[in-house]
Amino acid sequence: MVLHHGFAADARSNFTSAGIVGHLVESGRRVIALDARGHGRSGKPHDPAAYDAPAMSTDVSSLLDHLGLDRVDLVGYSMGGFVAVEVATRETRLRSLVVGGIGAGALPGADGAGPPIDREAIAAAMEADDASTIADRGAIGFRRLADATGADRQALAAVLRSSPHRPGDLGGIGVPSLVLAGDSDPLAAGADRLAAALPNARLQVVPGDHLGAVAAPEIIASLVAFLDELPS
Repeated sequence: MVLHHGFAADARSNFTSAGIVGHLVESGRRVIALDARGHGRSGKPHDPAAYDAPAMSTDVSSLLDHLGLDRVDLVGYSMGGFVAVEVATRETRLRSLVVGGIGAGALPGADGAGPPIDREAIAAAMEADDASTIADRGAIGFRRLADATGADRQALAAVLRSSPHRPGDLGGIGVPSLVLAGDSDPLAAGADRLAAALPNARLQVVPGDHLGAVAAPEIIASLVAFLDELPS
């Protein structure tokens, strides 16, 4: 299994601390939880061009090459969900796809809901010397997450000022797919539309907002149940 975390988080905060890695390992699975460029223990350039799409999705394929993996279940949350969907449109080594914390914003072109967040407002929040001066409520949440994870805030601002990952045609994603959405997560608005656009997907709603849903026990149970249904 390959896990791709969300913006301003890292593998530890999104997946290890939430108990997801532990439960997956206990269920007998091999888990690779990467730190995306600009995050965690990976390189953190401050040039937005270093993060232009499809850089992060290409990183996932390069990781599969490096580890010699020919069949994986790919899980992405929030930013990682956008990346995972983009990977799934062209990567032939996926057995399944699981995305959480995203919704209609991942749909291509006019079908999408547009950017679900104000990227520039959050970038400015990352650059602010004094977090108390941040007025945008959504930006405050991401700034607090960045501070909690000890993130390089200049690198995160560069991520937001890069060209975003916008998946193309989802009709070619034939692998079994699971869309996870918190019941009070505004960034997952339209998750039902995303699930409907994926040819072989189902939607599972779990308790929580954007930052809380990933740690909900129900998300782990839903993930493991979905994986248990897949053919060996």
